[in-house]
Amino acid sequence: MPVTAKLSRKFYDKLGDELANELVQWFNQVDATYRTDLRELNELNFSRFDAKLEQRVAEAVAELREGLGRLDTALAMLRADLIKWMFVFWTGTMLTVLGTTITLLKLWPR
Repeated sequence: MPVTAKLSRKFYDKLGDELANELVQWFNQVDATYRTDLRELNELNFSRFDAKLEQRVAEAVAELREGLGRLDTALAMLRADLIKWMFVFWTGTMLTVLGTTITLLKLWPR
């Protein structure tokens, strides 16, 4: 919201209307110039910030995808190891059950 500079009546009485109005116009032009410069600077800084933010978000997403890929690989390896050990334990259990059954059958009176 622009603010228009005004001078008191004493300035107008001392300097005259023409000179006081010229001074007021100059103040308003300087204010408008600074506002424009500030707006442009803010837009430039925001553009830089936005570009850096986009870059950092893209880097974070890439790192996250890479990490998820490694996690997926690790989980696949873990699954393979679990299946291998399950097979080993089930084979051991089945051999024990089979051995016990054979032993009991041999000892069972006929």
